[in-house]
Parts: sequence; structure tokens; C-alpha cells
Amino acid sequence: MKINILDWVAIILVVVGGLNWGLVGAFNFDLVATIFGAMSALSRTVYVLVGLAALYLIYIAATKLAKE
Repeated sequence: MKINILDWVAIILVVVGGLNWGLVGAFNFDLVATIFGAMSALSRTVYVLVGLAALYLIYIAATKLAKE
């Protein structure tokens, strides 16, 4: 399977989101909010992009599994 640029971006965003949630759970520290401001337009954009990346990866995984 060849990974294209959209796949890489989605993977990176989901990893960033996962690490951020890990920090929130373990230390009550939201890195995205610290960098971009709590619920600023930019931090909300990051959260939305992470969510869209997760949906994209769910779709890719489902379509790959359906072909097998």
C-alpha cells in the first residue's frame, strides 16, 4: 500500500491529537490551547482538522478491510 501526502497529513494530525488527549488525561494540560489560546479560532481549527483526519483514517481503514 502506497501512502500519499493526504494520508501522511492525516496520520500526523491524529498522532498530535492523541498526544494532546494523553496530556489532558495525564496532566490536565492542553498543549493545543496553550500554543494557540483556549478555544481561539486557531485552536478550534486544529481540533476540527484532527477530527476530520480521524474520520478520514476510519474511512481508509474500512475501505481497505472491505477489500480483503
